[in-house]
Amino acid sequence: MDFVLNHSSDEHEWFKQSRLSRKSPYRDYYHWWNVEKGTPPYRYSLFDVNHDAWKYDSLTNAYYLHYFSQKQPDLNWENPTLCKEMYEIMKFWADKGIDGFRLDAFQFASKDINFPAFPVGYEKNFLKYYAMGPYLHNYLQEMNTEVFSKYDVMTVAEGAGNNFEDAHNLVDAKRKELNMAYAFEGVDIANSKGYSLLHFKEVFSRWDSAFAKQGWLSIYLANHDQARMVSRFGNDSPQFRDLSSKLLNTFIMTMRGTPFYYNGDELGMTNAGFSKIEDYQDMPALNEYQHQKDIKGDILAFLKELQFSSRDNGRTPFQWDSSNQAGFTTGTPWLKVNPNYPQINVKAQENEQNSCLNYFRKLVKIRKNSPALIYGKYTILDKENPDVYAYTREEGNKKMLILLNFSTKNSEAKIRFNHKNAKVILNNYQDSVRRNTKSGIMLRPYEAMIFKL
Repeated sequence: MDFVLNHSSDEHEWFKQSRLSRKSPYRDYYHWWNVEKGTPPYRYSLFDVNHDAWKYDSLTNAYYLHYFSQKQPDLNWENPTLCKEMYEIMKFWADKGIDGFRLDAFQFASKDINFPAFPVGYEKNFLKYYAMGPYLHNYLQEMNTEVFSKYDVMTVAEGAGNNFEDAHNLVDAKRKELNMAYAFEGVDIANSKGYSLLHFKEVFSRWDSAFAKQGWLSIYLANHDQARMVSRFGNDSPQFRDLSSKLLNTFIMTMRGTPFYYNGDELGMTNAGFSKIEDYQDMPALNEYQHQKDIKGDILAFLKELQFSSRDNGRTPFQWDSSNQAGFTTGTPWLKVNPNYPQINVKAQENEQNSCLNYFRKLVKIRKNSPALIYGKYTILDKENPDVYAYTREEGNKKMLILLNFSTKNSEAKIRFNHKNAKVILNNYQDSVRRNTKSGIMLRPYEAMIFKL
């Protein structure tokens, strides 16, 4: 269950009561700054049109804090009563039998309620000032004592703090906090200007190394806050869409850590190609569009960037079949269905042996049956190759070799291994012909190969 812990809706009864009076028993469920104290210290809001996290409310002549939308007031975890209420909500769902909690935006929940001034320009690195506040670990340890330890649930935090120490502190079993966290550094690599595979390899290798002996993280390339995986990290042209989608899924399923997938990525769903602001519903996008208009910015450049990066790309209706609205609804969906739904949908891929969906299913089966791919040692090979990501996973006497060509051209993986004894157990091309060279093996565009050595 995706459990929101940093904020509530402004339509929640708690906030309605909190607004009514400064003496309301719900007042301290939120962060309020009374006007007589002066202008509150600047806090950056990710979703506000003016990026101001303090919203004036005339009912009690005070400001309330919202790191995100003004409709998402931040909860005050300094209030023990609020904490107890949140634990009771979690117990309610745990008693229903859910398998675990994803703690949404929880790394922002702890705040210095004196609200000291931050340096000018801090918002350029707001995580440094917002994440992992002074009492966050206290809250998590209490949450573990009150809830997690009493149920058979898995816990994962959205975000892993600012560094490896933060991440380890969240997931170190001795600290009794969380089972795992997921870091944003890898998923944030891709942008509209492209990305360097060398950088990609460095980031994922570094995070693996930090957790090689202790702790556990996740492995992912997309979620509901990102544009589509194949459009960002692969190539969504008709020629390479399926191949690069399969390659990215091969990467996720063969790295150490718990794989997280966003629905549609198993099909190779792509960015929507929205061309006008009316196509979008995402509040940050709409606010920034208005801001660009106010400052007479380059609207066409902004819309082009949205086409690539807007998270609404990942929120279009799931594509079940080629019927009206892709079989998602008989009504009008929140966002338009991607125009390519007649070609990319579950029904079309179910019975196609080499579809993205059936390739994904093969990957899942291979990973589940391969301890080396789950727990095995990770070793990067041909490290300076700008086009190919090559690595081994090894557990006991079991060893797997993974070769991934992230380019549109034939690229050589410069590695030496016993070709005679190596068995190809999966290839994203329909044939698995090996193209051996004197110094390694030649891979076709976006070719992904898994060898059992």
